[in-house]
Amino acid sequence: MDPRITVITLGVGNLEESLAFYRDGLGWPTEGIVGAEFEGGDVAFLPLNNGLQLALYPKDQIAEDANVAGTVTSSAEFTLGHNVASKEDVDAVIMTAEQAGAEITDSPRDRVWGGYSGHFKDPDAHLWEVVWNPEFEIKG
Repeated sequence: MDPRITVITLGVGNLEESLAFYRDGLGWPTEGIVGAEFEGGDVAFLPLNNGLQLALYPKDQIAEDANVAGTVTSSAEFTLGHNVASKEDVDAVIMTAEQAGAEITDSPRDRVWGGYSGHFKDPDAHLWEVVWNPEFEIKG
C-alpha cells in the first residue's frame, strides 16, 4: 500500500451545523451537501490543498458503514494541523475560528521548539492546531 491520504472524513453530529462552521464561518469552499438521493449518503466535501478533500459525514452513518460501535472519544486522539506563514496568520485564523463558534482551547503562544501555535475545537470537538513553524515554507 502506498502511503497516501486523499480524503479525511470527520464524523459529525449535525451535518448542516458542521457545514455552516467550515463554509460560512471559516470561509472554505464547498458545493454543500451532496448524496442526499442515497439513503445514508449525505456528505459535504471541502477541497483542501494538493487534491486532498475534507469530508463531513454523520458519525452514526460512519459507524453503520464501517460496522463498528459508535463510542465516546477524546479530542486528544488526533489533531488536524493547519500550517500558516506567520505568527500573525496564526492569530488571524484562531480569531476567525472563534468568531465562527469554535472553542479556543489554547490561545496562540510561542512554543519551546521555536514556533507559534494555538488550538481550537470545531462544533464536534475535532481538535485543530494552527501553526507557524519557522522550518516550514508555506506556499500559496
